[in-house]
Amino acid sequence: MFDSILFDLDGTLWNAVPQVARSWTLGLEQLGIAREPITAQELFPCMGLLLPDIVDRLLPGLEPGEQERVIAHCCAVENDYLARHGAQLYPGEEEALAALGKKYSLFVVSNCEKGYIEAYFQGSGMGKYFTDFESAGNTGLPKSENIRLVVRRNGLRSPVYVGDTALDHKSAVEAGVPFIHAAYGFGKAESVPVIQALGELEGLLETLKK
Repeated sequence: MFDSILFDLDGTLWNAVPQVARSWTLGLEQLGIAREPITAQELFPCMGLLLPDIVDRLLPGLEPGEQERVIAHCCAVENDYLARHGAQLYPGEEEALAALGKKYSLFVVSNCEKGYIEAYFQGSGMGKYFTDFESAGNTGLPKSENIRLVVRRNGLRSPVYVGDTALDHKSAVEAGVPFIHAAYGFGKAESVPVIQALGELEGLLETLKK
């Protein structure tokens, strides 16, 4: 039934919240912006949002030009930090991706900044399993449009999108792509097939063929 799997990144392929909080705290210090250190608990509800929306929550009231400066600098610090240090992968991730890659083409589509997916590839060593990727930071497009873009660019006939939030579900529906909820991640989705671990995905896909 399926020829390809498109994955969300945060909450689906890794949990980088503590590392992102550290790197953004460092970036703000470098910019001379005074505020309490960003915590993982504070950042957690922001995962999956577009960057301007995240900055609005962390630093409300910034002028647009200052917001752009903060995003550019902190994202550069974050990508460098994650590429060097990595973040928490989900249990059995490499084994699951290796097995899935023998049957399906694998992709990443995320609302993240430019360079973040590449930082995941480098910091985790998982890049070898993926054919292509796209992000809001690269295109300026919403996730639904980036899903469509990857599908068209790679000539995919029967893709499925795997993500952890209601926004991921909505984006997949808007793109006309079936959705599977990674229930171990950051968010919730209703009335869709569910996996509790990445290792369950291959079996679920086989079941959905029938």
